[in-house]
Amino acid sequence: MDIKIIVATHKHYWMPDDPVYLPLQVGAEGKTDLGYIADNTGDNISSKNANFCELTGMYWAWKNVRSDYIGMVHYRRYFTRKEVRNIDNKKRQILTVSEWEILLAKYSVVVSDKRRYYIESNRSHYNHAHHQEGLDMTEKIIRETYPAYVSSFEKVMSRTWAHMFNMFVMRRDLLDSYMTWLFGILETLEKYLNLQGYDRYQQRVFGFVAERLLDVWLEKNQISYIEQNVSFMENQNWLKKSSAFLIRKFIHIHNGR
Repeated sequence: MDIKIIVATHKHYWMPDDPVYLPLQVGAEGKTDLGYIADNTGDNISSKNANFCELTGMYWAWKNVRSDYIGMVHYRRYFTRKEVRNIDNKKRQILTVSEWEILLAKYSVVVSDKRRYYIESNRSHYNHAHHQEGLDMTEKIIRETYPAYVSSFEKVMSRTWAHMFNMFVMRRDLLDSYMTWLFGILETLEKYLNLQGYDRYQQRVFGFVAERLLDVWLEKNQISYIEQNVSFMENQNWLKKSSAFLIRKFIHIHNGR
């Protein structure tokens, strides 16, 4: 079984030495070479990284890697056996090639554990965190171009959980199907969405939208999958993260959006 999981990164960072992982410099076009394989080689959209973020790496893998199973993780976020606190212990929990072989022999798709919002739906969470027109326009594109996906889109947007981070590992044929559908939507969205007035963070809109579309595709096509724990390789300031979300929510309500 040939498995390759790219590790999307934009800077030098600790990398696992297991051969299943392929460090990939994303947004490499016009940037200093980090010494990793770069996403501006072969068939690529590296120059769009400011708007598509890690998806330029996933696109590169889709177009240039010929493995049986292909996936993506982040330089600070990996699929792991379980969650632990110590950073060094987290590194030891990262799935190895032999563990991936066992897992993928049973399941054709691996996604991250559910991220639960409880008091928020996927739609309201997106609208509170980002410019609403990105998701609204995406829905319009799906209704006009992919009408068979409308009911699945509505179902997923009403959920209070999602598989986030644009992290997954998929069998090659399923990856072809998903990426063809996903980029069909995103390329149309790119033509019509006006990013004027978006700050640098919000300009990553296509990556944010894609995070919500994985579950739509899985739901519509009834793709079976297994969820796997995801660990963040640095300590997180949860108070800061929670405060930032509440501020965005307040501003959204205050502005009447």
